Amino acid sequence: MPDIHPFYGGVHPPQAKISSRDAIVSAPLLERYVVPLQMHIGAPSRLLVQKGNKVLRGQLLAEASAFVSAPIHAPTSGLIKEVTTCLGVLGNQLPAVILESDGEDKPAEPLAAVPNWQDSAPAELLRRVGEAGIVGMGGAAFPTVIKLSPPPQKKVDTLIINGVECEPCLTADHRLMLESPEKILAGMQICARILGVKRILLGIEKNKPDAVALLREKAQGTPVQVCPLEVRYPQGAEKQLIYALTSRKVPTGGLPMDIGCVVQNVASVYAIAEAVLDGTPLYQRVTTVTGTPLRSPGNWRFRVGTPYSEAIRLAGGVSEDPVKIISGGPMMGIAVYSLDIPITKNTSGILLLSAAEVSQYQSKSCIRCGRCNDTCPMQLMPGILSVQIENESFALAENWHVMDCMECGCCSYICPAGRPLVQHMRRAKADVTALHRAAEAAKAAQEAKNSPAPAPGKN
Repeated sequence: MPDIHPFYGGVHPPQAKISSRDAIVSAPLLERYVVPLQMHIGAPSRLLVQKGNKVLRGQLLAEASAFVSAPIHAPTSGLIKEVTTCLGVLGNQLPAVILESDGEDKPAEPLAAVPNWQDSAPAELLRRVGEAGIVGMGGAAFPTVIKLSPPPQKKVDTLIINGVECEPCLTADHRLMLESPEKILAGMQICARILGVKRILLGIEKNKPDAVALLREKAQGTPVQVCPLEVRYPQGAEKQLIYALTSRKVPTGGLPMDIGCVVQNVASVYAIAEAVLDGTPLYQRVTTVTGTPLRSPGNWRFRVGTPYSEAIRLAGGVSEDPVKIISGGPMMGIAVYSLDIPITKNTSGILLLSAAEVSQYQSKSCIRCGRCNDTCPMQLMPGILSVQIENESFALAENWHVMDCMECGCCSYICPAGRPLVQHMRRAKADVTALHRAAEAAKAAQEAKNSPAPAPGKN
């Protein structure tokens, strides 16, 4: 096992993993699913069906429309009732289809299974990952086929699997490791074959001793090394996990492949195994539905397109009115204002918080205590950046590396003045990006203006 290198900063929020002992339950079939055509970073998928079409479970509804995009598959059989839009987690409208179930859940002809994947060409396995529409299921939703296709000049030698699940309250990955260790191990080795690497490291925090013990037992005779990690948020962030397991540091503006690493979430490698071994595309996922207002918190396997309202109903409904509903976990999740939002490929959790758990928001002036500096895993100075951003000094904030912020929430969690530090960072990153795009557009317009006019054609 490799030496473990503690990363800088981090915090210890209460774990509150009240659903860790609840086995995964497959959600019953619904009468209607609202399926977004963008469940990934990048361009929306290109629709292949029309209103009135009948479809089968697992059938391709939309294909990847760009290099950074991913296909979408039907969560059940039925009728395409409407081509429309739906509300996304960020409050934006996404292109979507409404699929009315026929109640029969008839499967489409599956993708051809590849049981002898050990002898299959890496390109064939990679193509299957792309066909199945697999994305990063830890929350980022980056198309996995791109992540597993590093340029030839990037020499990857280590595959790291993220089984940390350091976000408080969430237990979906923990239960998946306990209930499907063989498929997770197969998915890891399929990824390693695609990448051509021999070193596979699986990081799991020590607060999941049952998962550590089980995966170690099942991994005997394989190249997978199971690595217990100290409990410290955000241990599961890519850069922190890479450093903890390899002592390598991703450079500013760089990617893990720049230092020879690729990181995948355990749910993603499970989906890869399903796609390769069974020919099953990604149209469902395990999601934690939890929080003290719920009567029956737990972990469910939901079809994509399931409304949050149905997920909460399956969790027994509420015993008291929640004052906040979060998509994801309490540290990096996003508060939502509607239960009409559908579950997507990267919905790791739905968290309900009571009035007693949500303190009244009161932001005060920075008291210069420096706690945010001590806890920032990226070794930034959030307090100073926050003041710069309040003064709209975005160029200065960029010089102070605001773009390196990963929005983990450690600074906001530890701040005694209750300052909205993460929100400040998000605002600055958006404004810096907008300024760069405006500058590029102005430069392109100027170049077009200065370019010589084409010579007139001869008659």
